[in-house]
Amino acid sequence: VQLQASGGGLVQAGGSLRLSCRASGMITSVFNPSDMGWYRQAPGKQRELVAVIGPGGITNYLDSVKGRFTISRDNARKTVSLQMNSLQPDDTAVYYCNSKRGLSTLWGQGTLVTVSS
Repeated sequence: VQLQASGGGLVQAGGSLRLSCRASGMITSVFNPSDMGWYRQAPGKQRELVAVIGPGGITNYLDSVKGRFTISRDNARKTVSLQMNSLQPDDTAVYYCNSKRGLSTLWGQGTLVTVSS
């Protein structure tokens, strides 16, 4: 079982990117009740939660991305996505997909997002 993230890249300030994460090998009965989230870690900083979506679709966001980022999930495809608009240089980081269910946590490999000014 692994989380496969994709969609990172280089974008100018004000631009958009869409990150996707596929839970490969995870059965539906595990994916569906899991909290799925995106974290990020900038150079020299701690990893922080960017957005999370629960099994029922309830979402929570880091204050600095509210109104700019949107997290969504597709249970049929076992994917979670992060639409990032109005990107700023401070959004530059490695973004990690995460799943949590009970005491079980799984991390993806990370995808680099670089926003140039």
